[in-house]
Amino acid sequence: MELSEKVDIVVKNSSGNDNNPLFFILDRRHPELNEYFEQGLKSQNATNFSHLFYMYYLQTFALHLNRYSIRRTGVEFNNKVLIIGYGAVAKCTLPILLRHVNIPLENITIIDFKDKAQDLKAWTSGGLQFFKRKVTPDDLPQILAEYLSAGGLLIDLAWNIDCCEMVQWCHDHNVLYVNTSVEAWDPDAEKFTAGPYEKTLYYRQMKLHELTKDWHEGPTSVVDHGANPGLISHFARQGLVDIARRMIADGIAPDPGHMDGLIREQNFARLAMETGIKVIHCSERDTQISRSPKKVDEFVGTWCIEGLREEGTAPAEIGWGTHEKELPDQAHIPPVGPKNEILLARMGINTWVRSWLPHHEIVGMVIRHGEAFGISDRWTVWNEGRAIYRPTVHYAYLPCDATIASLHELRGRNYELQPKLRILNDREIISGSDILGALLMGHPYKSWWTGSILSIEEAKTLAPGQNATTVQVALGVVTAVMWMIANPKKGFCLPDDLPHECVLEIARPYLGEFYSGPSDWTPLKNRKVYFKENPENDYDYDDVWQFKNFLFVR
Repeated sequence: MELSEKVDIVVKNSSGNDNNPLFFILDRRHPELNEYFEQGLKSQNATNFSHLFYMYYLQTFALHLNRYSIRRTGVEFNNKVLIIGYGAVAKCTLPILLRHVNIPLENITIIDFKDKAQDLKAWTSGGLQFFKRKVTPDDLPQILAEYLSAGGLLIDLAWNIDCCEMVQWCHDHNVLYVNTSVEAWDPDAEKFTAGPYEKTLYYRQMKLHELTKDWHEGPTSVVDHGANPGLISHFARQGLVDIARRMIADGIAPDPGHMDGLIREQNFARLAMETGIKVIHCSERDTQISRSPKKVDEFVGTWCIEGLREEGTAPAEIGWGTHEKELPDQAHIPPVGPKNEILLARMGINTWVRSWLPHHEIVGMVIRHGEAFGISDRWTVWNEGRAIYRPTVHYAYLPCDATIASLHELRGRNYELQPKLRILNDREIISGSDILGALLMGHPYKSWWTGSILSIEEAKTLAPGQNATTVQVALGVVTAVMWMIANPKKGFCLPDDLPHECVLEIARPYLGEFYSGPSDWTPLKNRKVYFKENPENDYDYDDVWQFKNFLFVR
């Protein structure tokens, strides 16, 4: 039977009849489509939909109906699931998760400090539970115990709830745990009193390390597994393998047998050293455009606005490579730990670098991100307690135009958030993509970018009601959950501890164009000196991959 015929059956035989089995499948498993379906029923006769409706609404139904039959053969999880936070990422994660993991809806609970009952009405009508609750330090253990039990799963998509406390509780109670960022209780409370080091993600990672250093096994916890941090680590690994294989094929690998062995062993630190990689950017440009322009005193974005402000106003953090000759101005070296990072005593949203993605140069912000720690830590080669190889790693983020304008207004407000916040969905966005990947530099091909080019048109078919950015983040969550279910006793993990082939196999159908290829770009390739008197133009031409060469000259 053709998919269009299946949809015809749904349309002609349902008309509000909840007993129709195909309609029930759509209603129970993909309630995010209900509103589209209801709009169609109101606008056209149920037995004679217009061509436009078939193209926009029914093809979406057909896509999901077809996937449902595939999903039923997927991963099973019958224990309790608690999702904390129901913002833009959670709204996108839930339907994709249930497409790949069979979880009884009555086993899923969602809590949020805002009332999301109306947003979740279709899901709760199928058995999912929602409660409006604000999590505080005093009641966190009680809330977790109320909605979870041994063997369960905690999906933490909230902000400003302490990650360390949740990781500890899940370890003690045999519960799987995943998040997209390492959060802390109310970081704003100490923004004017804490020192630069205490404001960093490195500081939080050191607390996690101290907490988990003796956990040799136990329930799996995966932290920092969204898009970036998260998928970006797997893009970087895939790019590294592609570079190494190209070097072998082109006959320029110093020792092809040794390099091939490192690929088979998945020894990415040694492989990066052998290929000559010096710098890795998490290079991202968001080109999504809204039909509704940003208004005065409004912050417009494509993902969590509060989270962007919090990390953007924190110090810039950079995984610091062993090839670097000098520290930049205002640099601080952490006092403890592996010291694989430096921090700059200035905001990430005010620290700009040149970067590249297909097929143009960008100027992006060095906003602190977990991959600066994770990749630089896992890609360090040690010899007798000394780091002999490590690449420089950091974010280079150019958000959508509306967010750029919002950030500029935020600066004028002394970094106090605008009174109105708006996250763009697919009905507002008229065009654009989220271009996110790992830019690996310093090897014989100069630069190599590996990642996702996901357009809003493709995102609409994959997750109706969302945008390209939230789809990419949701994939990080879903892939981590699926890996944890299959590997429930791996203890504490960063994204770099998960197998990239497994993650990318699940994620690729949702990534739009998956691009991996070389570029002859360097940070000095297109530079022009407009003021030779400015000492910031004192570039290092002997080693173009020095951090000073990437900094945007003001």
